[in-house]
Amino acid sequence: MLLTINNLNVKYGKTTALNIVTPITIEKGDRIGVIGSNGAGKTTLIKSLLGIVNYTGSIDSTITPADMAVHMQFNEYTDSMAVKHIMEAVLQTRIKKNAKLQELISFFEFETCLNKKYKVLSGGQKQRFTIILVMMQEAPLTFYDEVSSGLDFETRQKLVEKLVSWYKDKEASLCVISHYYEELEQLANKLLILDQGNVIAYGYKDELFKKYCGRAILIIDNNEKNELLTRKYPKLAAPNNLIVLPCNEEEVEAEITTLLIKNNINYKRSNNDIEMIFINAKKEFASGGVINE
Repeated sequence: MLLTINNLNVKYGKTTALNIVTPITIEKGDRIGVIGSNGAGKTTLIKSLLGIVNYTGSIDSTITPADMAVHMQFNEYTDSMAVKHIMEAVLQTRIKKNAKLQELISFFEFETCLNKKYKVLSGGQKQRFTIILVMMQEAPLTFYDEVSSGLDFETRQKLVEKLVSWYKDKEASLCVISHYYEELEQLANKLLILDQGNVIAYGYKDELFKKYCGRAILIIDNNEKNELLTRKYPKLAAPNNLIVLPCNEEEVEAEITTLLIKNNINYKRSNNDIEMIFINAKKEFASGGVINE
């Protein structure tokens, strides 16, 4: 166990920014995807664990905030010197004398950026620069806050692939805040879902999917034809443009897919859709459901 959060409450004035009732434990090697709408309490959670906001309750931890590393969404550095000099000043080491730093620079294909000034780096290069600084800390717990925000799809995908590859088989724990569900599908094995400061779900992805969505789901476009065709089947909460059909039994799934194929309807099958977990967990919580059992 790295840390356990107990009855943690954070207020800004009279507003409750974060309220964690059921204990949350982060274990060594956890990859936690933290999701929630703006104002859900995601950044407040990080600040609480780092000890930079006041809170009531307790955080029982085997590590200190000094043992945690943080990649923030926005980072700025001086424009008056080459990136390599900023890197060496921040890390207090010389690149040519540090094998670990050389490995990271090579891994992120950053060699050609070292002599550039920060302001001329692309969005992806700026993110790689900050990630190198963060990874050099080799922290047992690292927070990544919107690590690919503002990047185009191809750059974002390459960056996430690099992160997945780097942390594969490593014991370090990660908390990844992201609005991109596909990122969390690659990076996270657990989900922490927040809404208006409340924890509405926490656990392994596959367990949360079974709890809120069932064994599997079939996803089709939401239109009059598809609505009429599937009117007799139960449906999950979903974005307005989609119909989501839970399939808790193989026979039901076979029946629905046969129907869809017969009517030439395109569909997607999933047993781990994070967006659907999020939507249906929020719906259950709003209707008085149980908070992360």
